[in-house]
Amino acid sequence: MSVAISTTSPIIIAHRGASGYRPEHTLAAYELAMPAAGCAYALGADYIEPDLVSTKDGVLIARHENEISETTDVASHAEFAHLQTTKIIDGESKTGWFTEDFTLAELKTLRAKERIGQLRSQNTAYDGLFEIPTLQEIIDLVKRKSAEINRVIGIYPETKHPTYFKSIGLALEPPLLATLTANGYEGVNAPIFIQSFEVSNLQDLSTKTDLPLVQLLNNSGKPNDFVVSGDERTYADLATASGLREIAKYAQAVGIHKNLLVPRDSSGKLRLPTSLVTDAHTAGLLVHVWTFRNEDYFLPLDFQGNPQGEYELFFSLGVDGVFSDYPDTASNVKENLRFKPCSS
Repeated sequence: MSVAISTTSPIIIAHRGASGYRPEHTLAAYELAMPAAGCAYALGADYIEPDLVSTKDGVLIARHENEISETTDVASHAEFAHLQTTKIIDGESKTGWFTEDFTLAELKTLRAKERIGQLRSQNTAYDGLFEIPTLQEIIDLVKRKSAEINRVIGIYPETKHPTYFKSIGLALEPPLLATLTANGYEGVNAPIFIQSFEVSNLQDLSTKTDLPLVQLLNNSGKPNDFVVSGDERTYADLATASGLREIAKYAQAVGIHKNLLVPRDSSGKLRLPTSLVTDAHTAGLLVHVWTFRNEDYFLPLDFQGNPQGEYELFFSLGVDGVFSDYPDTASNVKENLRFKPCSS
């Protein structure tokens, strides 16, 4: 199953919400990313992106990782001190507090905080204000905002560590599909993309749903399920023309690290683009690129102080969407106009 290559402007995907302006994966970050009533563009996101992990009682919530010491105030809650532990997640040893050890009710007592405060100190002003949202709460917000502006906003959920969660009896896919079905997300044209860095869970999903699926491709390493199964292929192998043709058998798009399309040299300067967009389109796959950020720390040398130039480059290469922490910047470049905040 494949979808036609988009002939419209690239979609803007609010990466973890408007995470350049609010702590990531909070309802405040998601809401800020979306257009507002009476303002055609606002921050202009077409989709918002929640990363999904599971609670102990099987509820899907939005966190970048299941280890939550960097994104919540859990360390300050003495009543949860006994839950601090060390686990192996996708081959890495991590010490902290993990969502799967908490009920939803317990997690709702925590508050979110900015994960990269050293780069986004302005966001730390919002530390302690927002709860951890559930997938259902995110869908409710998206539906409400879509009705307010008379424009459909999509969701772009990622299944985080699916092999790990399946191994502990908390598989992400069944509650994800159940929630989506209950909320009317059906068919190839539904305003949703389901993404994963692993392969086998997407292949399995493709037999159970016709919702659009996205194979994420990193610029190094290999899918964790390949590590577990002994599959020798890497992300680099999946990004070849033949690898993309295999992906097209179960997915409708690839979500790629920017460096796979425009590599950087050892100094951080951009090199010539690869053929990845052409190869993916030939295979019938859309290409969505991650992650665009405004801070010089993340920008190539070519575009220091000019994040708009980076978008212009990637848009010129024919990508079908971009993940951005600053969806207003992405929208401004896409629409070729200056963003004007909505008046109160």
